[in-house]
Amino acid sequence: MPAGTMFAKFKSTNVAASTSMQNVAEGNPITQYFEIGKPVACAGPELVWRIHDAYRKSDNRECSVFIFEKKIAEKLHKPRRKEAITELLKSSVKTLERFRHPRILQIYHTVEESADTLAFASEPIFASLSNVLAFHESKTYESANVTPATGGAAAAQAQAAAQAAANTLPQRPAHAKEYNFLDMELKYGFLQVSCEWQVTSNDQRLLTLFANVLQLTEALAYLHYSGHVIHRNVCPSSILITKRGIWKLAGMEYVERMNENDLNSSIPCPPWSNRVSKMAQPSLDFMAPETQSTSKCSLLSDMFSLGMVICAVYNSGRPLIQAGNSTSNYAKQLETLDDLVHKLMPRLPIALQEATSRMASRDATARPTAQLLQLIKYFIDPAINALKFLDVVNMKDTQQKSQFYKTTLIEAMPLIPRKLWWQNIWPMLKSEINNNEVLAAVLQPVMLFVQEATHTEYDNLMSTTMKVVYNTPKSIQASVTILENLHLIIEKTKPEDVTTDIMPMLFCSFDGSTIQVQSAAVVAVANVFDSIDELSIRRMVLPKVKLVFEKNITDPKIVQNVLMCIERVMDRMERAQVMDEVLPLLANIRIPDPDIIMRTVRIYHKLFVDKTYGLTVETMATNVLPLLIPHTVNPALNFEQYCYLLEVLQQMLEAIDRQQRNKLKLDNLSMASPERHRTLRHQFSTDNMNAPPFNIPNLRIDQRKTSSAEDMARKNSGGSGMLGGWWFGCSPSSPDSNFLRVGNVFPNRRLSDNTLMTPKIRIAPSCASSPGGTPGSGLPTRRHSSIGPQERRGSTINLSPPTLARSMIGGSMPNTSSSVPFLLSSSMQSIRSRRQSTVLSSGPLGSGSGLLQQLGSGMVRQLTSVSGTVSPVPLLRVNGTRNSNSNSNVRKCPSLNITFSQ
Repeated sequence: MPAGTMFAKFKSTNVAASTSMQNVAEGNPITQYFEIGKPVACAGPELVWRIHDAYRKSDNRECSVFIFEKKIAEKLHKPRRKEAITELLKSSVKTLERFRHPRILQIYHTVEESADTLAFASEPIFASLSNVLAFHESKTYESANVTPATGGAAAAQAQAAAQAAANTLPQRPAHAKEYNFLDMELKYGFLQVSCEWQVTSNDQRLLTLFANVLQLTEALAYLHYSGHVIHRNVCPSSILITKRGIWKLAGMEYVERMNENDLNSSIPCPPWSNRVSKMAQPSLDFMAPETQSTSKCSLLSDMFSLGMVICAVYNSGRPLIQAGNSTSNYAKQLETLDDLVHKLMPRLPIALQEATSRMASRDATARPTAQLLQLIKYFIDPAINALKFLDVVNMKDTQQKSQFYKTTLIEAMPLIPRKLWWQNIWPMLKSEINNNEVLAAVLQPVMLFVQEATHTEYDNLMSTTMKVVYNTPKSIQASVTILENLHLIIEKTKPEDVTTDIMPMLFCSFDGSTIQVQSAAVVAVANVFDSIDELSIRRMVLPKVKLVFEKNITDPKIVQNVLMCIERVMDRMERAQVMDEVLPLLANIRIPDPDIIMRTVRIYHKLFVDKTYGLTVETMATNVLPLLIPHTVNPALNFEQYCYLLEVLQQMLEAIDRQQRNKLKLDNLSMASPERHRTLRHQFSTDNMNAPPFNIPNLRIDQRKTSSAEDMARKNSGGSGMLGGWWFGCSPSSPDSNFLRVGNVFPNRRLSDNTLMTPKIRIAPSCASSPGGTPGSGLPTRRHSSIGPQERRGSTINLSPPTLARSMIGGSMPNTSSSVPFLLSSSMQSIRSRRQSTVLSSGPLGSGSGLLQQLGSGMVRQLTSVSGTVSPVPLLRVNGTRNSNSNSNVRKCPSLNITFSQ
């Protein structure tokens, strides 16, 4: 019969009785120091210690109080043994006080005795390993008792058989406590005393005790090599699980001191005997074979007990040897121990199988020591190392703590199960928050907790602690850490707590004297602006952000943070505030950093696109474009940034262009130039505007045209008849026969000779009564309007249309709007010297007659003499060719390549 089953009835009665007794510790002096609550577990030999939740009155610190009722020993043992049991338990507590180690149960208050009880206080305890294994053992029996529901007589018989089996199976003991182990937890626990275990629960989860193996191993190594003692009672009832999930070794009732000269040597020790009270002896199921057979023990005897604990954990809580406090049963089962261990090995992790089989060996020399056990690959794990350091972190200095919290723990947390987060890590972080020296480092893993916690976990486990952080003075780095992660905190915090606790802290951060805190506050506003009301943004946030900017206008990091903040909160600001405060702030930025430039451009573009801000074209032209255009040649911009900047500038220029077109009422003006953006000065210059024609009466100038060689030959050979036909190569009846045409028919003319500039023309009146004319006076000067400032030069040429010439040659003198070709002064002077009397005389017809009425594109008029007779028409030599009827008097016009002869 299992040992747990034998005492199930007693344990049930024990716990039930303690529950009904409200004042179980009444009369014990320990009640002066602790407030004792309900019992939660039991431990010690035969589980005689009842463990109660408690709080220390002096500092309200959570703890556990162990209580032993002396009357229990009176019922189970003879009265004369009662004092022996009491002394044994008292000595065990004092031994625990003497061995202070992270893996050994920490005593808060020494043992106190009254007439009825013994009591002492320790760190908070969740349960003993015996409580947990009893729960899993009972679950195994319950699972084995399940039968499928079928119909018929066979089903009835099967159900009756199952009921009979249920009556014979042990019931769950009252001291059993539900607790599921994780892989990491088992490994860590066995390293503290050593075990891992696999069970299948209702949801088929694999639960192991990874971390606890390491804890138990370290405890034994400390006792063996530092304390120089042998524990002699390593069993589930001596292993306690704290509320942080750490396995602690206790049960120092049977400690034996080792040989100081040879630690590995054996020492005498009493074997288990039926003649001695069970409470006064170690557990027979976990006792080493050499102790029972040779009455000797060594440090390797504890390693056998540890191996048996590991096997019990992986055997669903049942020990491999279940002697039932019978030495004969122990001897029989010891013979089959090797086979039992071999069959159990597949349930253990591969890395732990060899070590466990050697620890459970009957040959003591085959067992590894606690020091060697810590070195196996099974325990080499970053997460395990982090948990180990966390257990002893209070013994480290500030620098070591800070390094651990900022780096080692952060890196290991993803490898640690979430259950151990709240069970092992969070309590330690919570206790370190009050230490201002390491608060900045502690907040690093705390923020990871905030990020990964559910809303329920945060409300129940973290919110109270975080309120303390908000309201206490903090270092610069701690404040920066809080502000940079404020969005994570607000996401998990209740809205009412955000208003009352977080926002005041945020606004006060702007008033800090350090740049780091101010910059972090600006970043925090950008991250949590959705949680800030609009009134606070306008009255609190923007003025404070602007003040931070003005104080640190040359700091690129702060300027970038300010721009990021403004970009996010400007949607919740009033238009007037944006135009009056944000635009001047942007105008003061002088840092050519690409990121800062791009943030500035994005803000301007946002103002431009969103018409609610009312960014006018005048503001763009005077305040925005002058700031952005110089950045187009910034060599620090990459291609994408440059393209974005140019796109924004083009959009603004187009908006200005449209506005100005509408304003000037020129939207319907077609643009001849294909360019998109032409200046108004070019578009509306005089070259592109329609002007009224410029007319000179009785003057026509034909535009010069280029001709090919064939055209020139045709023109030279096609004329005959009178002067007009000879000169122009057309018949006298041609409409242009009255004009002298000078064309591009001369092969020796230069290109420069074909370029005629507008002349200054002096026009003589046709009669004495003509406007502007006075007989015998100088001729009035008329200057073409398109001629720039030039020297005004007079001319005596009479260009008036002579009556006789018109009647003789035939045809009319039409008006024309063509420009007048320039006549060189040398030509004019030659004409004056040749026909001076004729030009200055007036005929009987009442109108002055001149030699030339017009000479532009080759036009010559006949002149009337003073006597009224027609003077001979002068013959001209063109390109050196002279008419046969010409006289010997010759005058030349070099600029037109024309020779006048008579």
